[in-house]
Amino acid sequence: MDPAILFRICNLAVLPGWALLVIAPRWKWTRLLIAPVIIPLLLAIVYLYLVASFFGSAHGSFGTLDGVMQLFTNPHVALAGWIHYLAFDLFIGSWEVRDSQAREISHFIVIPCLVLTFLFGPVGLLLYFIVRFALRNVLAVGEGLAAN
Repeated sequence: MDPAILFRICNLAVLPGWALLVIAPRWKWTRLLIAPVIIPLLLAIVYLYLVASFFGSAHGSFGTLDGVMQLFTNPHVALAGWIHYLAFDLFIGSWEVRDSQAREISHFIVIPCLVLTFLFGPVGLLLYFIVRFALRNVLAVGEGLAAN
């Protein structure tokens, strides 16, 4: 499949998950299946296809910045890298929602974190950790929550 078409499909595929995290965060299917599992799982399948099909013939490596830049000159490898971001950012956004609900942090405070996680991944996660620490004095993941 043409990488430009696959890029558009994958970009569109994450939008329902992000929309549900923002507008229906307490809906059971948003929290437990759609955002954290189904969409990232589908993206992981596409990612696996791209890695299995194109990484072996790509030039470059992960050992140096120049090597990574060379890898990403291949459109299929660059697309795999982008899908990696899409899947992981959505997964992190869904964790932010679940964690904030467990800690009773207002969803309105979490929405800017979600927007930044969608747009700038680690910056949104950083903001969520700042909010979480400021409001609940918790930094460690899982701290203060009962084991499920």
